[in-house]
Amino acid sequence: MTAHPARIGALIAAQRQAQRTRLRIAAAGGAIVAVAATCLLGLSGWFITGAAIAGVAGSAAVQAFNYLMPSATIRLLAILRTAARYIERVAGHEAALKALARLRPQLFDALASAPPAQALALSSGEASARLVQDVDAVQTLFVRLSAPWALGAGAVSAALLAGMASPLAGLMLLLAMGVSGIGAVVIARRLAAPAGRDVQIATGDLKDRLAALEAVSPELKAYGLGRWAASEATRAAAVLDRAQIALTQAGGWMAAWQTVATALAVAAVVPATFGADLPMTALAALAAVTGIESAAGLVGALQQNGAAVEAARRLDALASEPGLRRTQVPADASLALTFDEARLEPPLRLGLIGPSGSGKTTLVERLVGLRDALPDEARLGGLDIADIAPGDRRPLFAYAAQDVRLIDGTIRDNLLLAGPADEQTLWRALEDAALVERVRTDPAGLDARVGPNGERLSGGERRRLGLARAYLRPAPWLVLDEPTEGLDPATEALVLTALDRRLKQANQGLILVSHRPAPTRLCDRVMRVEGLSVGGAVRLTSARELTPA
Repeated sequence: MTAHPARIGALIAAQRQAQRTRLRIAAAGGAIVAVAATCLLGLSGWFITGAAIAGVAGSAAVQAFNYLMPSATIRLLAILRTAARYIERVAGHEAALKALARLRPQLFDALASAPPAQALALSSGEASARLVQDVDAVQTLFVRLSAPWALGAGAVSAALLAGMASPLAGLMLLLAMGVSGIGAVVIARRLAAPAGRDVQIATGDLKDRLAALEAVSPELKAYGLGRWAASEATRAAAVLDRAQIALTQAGGWMAAWQTVATALAVAAVVPATFGADLPMTALAALAAVTGIESAAGLVGALQQNGAAVEAARRLDALASEPGLRRTQVPADASLALTFDEARLEPPLRLGLIGPSGSGKTTLVERLVGLRDALPDEARLGGLDIADIAPGDRRPLFAYAAQDVRLIDGTIRDNLLLAGPADEQTLWRALEDAALVERVRTDPAGLDARVGPNGERLSGGERRRLGLARAYLRPAPWLVLDEPTEGLDPATEALVLTALDRRLKQANQGLILVSHRPAPTRLCDRVMRVEGLSVGGAVRLTSARELTPA
């Protein structure tokens, strides 16, 4: 039907192969529908015309006319068409839905495992649009696979019926159908394809804009910018509306062309039956109508083709090919980290200090694989981290980010993102994060909902829930970015005491970023981050020893 980018095309081809049985059933059903509809309308026209002529001819002709066989055949064709249509729709949509249900996780996995620069380049709204609207648009590549079979079966059966009146009539009908198809393709390429592409792009832009505005909704309310935000959303929605109107108008032009093509087909076929009986002429005329109508499914696919092609192009960016295989950390390799010639190994505790914006968070994000690492910035197990794939590094770190992100679910849901854990382990992690009393006082307990990105929790509670989640991940290194920021001194003391106890029990290493003096007192060694070099590398001062608190 259309060419689409290679990588997403390979995924779609794999799903077509997996759903080939259902797609074949849908194609067979579409072909039967086309043949039954063509024969039904043609036979009905012949029957009605013949019956009318017999009635006019007198009682003798009426007695001689066979009513039973044509009427029974018409009923059979009607039942066959209905049943085949049902089978086609069920099989086609089932194949499409099952394929898309498998395609979305594959695309999400591809996005999650992509290089950080690519994976984090999409906003949440844009990523959502691609995984929802764009995948839905690809559905047409499955549902419409029966359209060519229906068109072919309809064209052959219509031409044969018209040829029964006159071979020239059958030829003229095939010619008219060819002209109809060419015109539909031209209209689709000139009008429908650009509009379809614009719809997909505008949908992504609208979701991106809405997600950005929703993320800052408290600030918008505080500064009285509600009307401005509404106008921004309206502006993005207006672009989408214009694209959808253009796509609908293209569909209208295609429908109008189909009407013109039907009239041209009848006008060409009827004169070609000169000399045939009137019932056969009626049969040929109605066969011309159904022959053009058999292309309706393909015309519909052409109308959606531009959207499907654009969706496939956008999804192709998600279905990226894996990069060159980089060095894998050997199973028996040392877990030592090396910064600025300082070798650190669990259970050593490292504190990173420095002014805001100096690159502390950048360094830990590069370390855990959330940013692309630069050569010679750090080593892990004797290997340059830039040579180690992020997916091979991440299992070695339990990370609590400065900007905690929570899913719109329960406290339990957010904790279990770190991995499987029993209820007792969850409560212990909450206790060590000084959050256990807050959760116990909620009637729902661990099943209390946190709201979108934890909006039902305070900033400090969100930070401590992120800390508890990091505690649940078994890893040799615990990486904490400003874990006590925003906490009162009493709560901070509780958190740090529990942290010290957990590290000793687990024999776990610590990399801690903080502006506050209390957390760094837990560290064996402190390094100062001075800023970024011209090449973008994080500059560190030499390590100095501290006496742990």
